[in-house]
Amino acid sequence: MTKVMPGRFTAEVDSPFVVFLIGMRVNQFWSFSQWLPVAQAMAPMLKTLREHPEKGFLGGEQFFNLSPLSAVMVSYWRSLEDLEHFARNPSDLHLPAWQRFNKAVGNDGSVGIWHETYIIEPGHHEAIYGNMPVFGLAAATKPVPITKLTDTARARVQKVIN
Repeated sequence: MTKVMPGRFTAEVDSPFVVFLIGMRVNQFWSFSQWLPVAQAMAPMLKTLREHPEKGFLGGEQFFNLSPLSAVMVSYWRSLEDLEHFARNPSDLHLPAWQRFNKAVGNDGSVGIWHETYIIEPGHHEAIYGNMPVFGLAAATKPVPITKLTDTARARVQKVIN
């Protein structure tokens, strides 16, 4: 079992970073041959990214839903340039997987895919975790205890600005 950190903590980040959300939704459950390869493509990409921190991937969390069958990953990146390089580099795993998806699924409607990208500047984020394992942005960067100076969301944002 993952170790829980009792009490409250936050994430310390003093430089810009990127939050990248990516997901898939199974629209036609019985079309296994369409959606299973999409679902299976993420694990090798994450393994590569974790083994090569120089690619700019800081960390992430995955979530699954049964109705409708879907998956979402919240990931943190050092920069938009790093994310784009991974997505477009023919030597990395994403581009070939994307090309396979477009060839096999295209616009047939069996599998939905999506992503959202947010570029976060210092002072434009805050986080709090209570009685949690090191998680999310804190796991991708640096977890630090909440203090009197960081007790509120506004104080945590202002601390990042200063």
